[in-house]
Formats: sequence, C-alpha cells, structure tokens
Amino acid sequence: MARVTVEDCILKVPNRFELVLLAAQRARNISRGEELTVDRDNDKNPVVALREIADETVELPELEQDLIKSLLRAPEPEPVEEEVIDLIATDENIFGVMDVSEEALPDGVADDMSADDLEAAIAAELGGRR
Repeated sequence: MARVTVEDCILKVPNRFELVLLAAQRARNISRGEELTVDRDNDKNPVVALREIADETVELPELEQDLIKSLLRAPEPEPVEEEVIDLIATDENIFGVMDVSEEALPDGVADDMSADDLEAAIAAELGGRR
C-alpha cells in the first residue's frame, strides 16, 4: 500500500525530499492529536499522512508552515538587568554617576597622596576591590 501511496503523492509533490518532510510533519501532527482526514484502515501515521497528501485532503502550504515553525530556533533570551550592571565599571557600580573628588574623602587622607596612592587607599577601603 505504501509504494502505491508514494507514487500517488509524487504527482502532488514532485520533489521526493519535500514529500518526505511534509509527510513526516503531518505524521507528527497526527500523533499530537490532530484529526484525520481519511480513514485509518489500520495504517500507521506515516502511511495515513501519505494517503492524506495523495488524496489532497490536507493543505500543503499550511503543512509547510507547520514544518518551518517546528524547525525555527528560539531566540536567545535578553540579559537580565543584574548582568548589565556587572558590565558597568566598578567605580560607577559603587558611586553611581556622582563625581568622586578629594573633598568627598575624610580630612587629611588625600593631602599628600598621588593618584596611584589615592586609588590604592580607596581599593583598600573597599576591601581590595578595584
């Protein structure tokens, strides 16, 4: 029965590879519970799918869209807000956008320090993070 069905289907879908893809998709749809458009006659889902294609009881463009939709990959999820914050420089994470100047430091801390010493003191105050 299947050989005759395939020969009937080739008249409807000339490309054998496309026929296989469409019949497989229809067989998957049947196994998911879609209603049959022909009598089962004790045939398995792939044979029923081929018979439906041969009898033109299923819409091939809709079947093709189902196939395309099943092959699409889901888009990668967007990063959450916490991950984006980690990409910001450490100084901006700690101090925000405010200006960090020597006046903001306690008295006498920045009087004799160079810029490198000042950064080291800030890093030490923050627990070694830079």
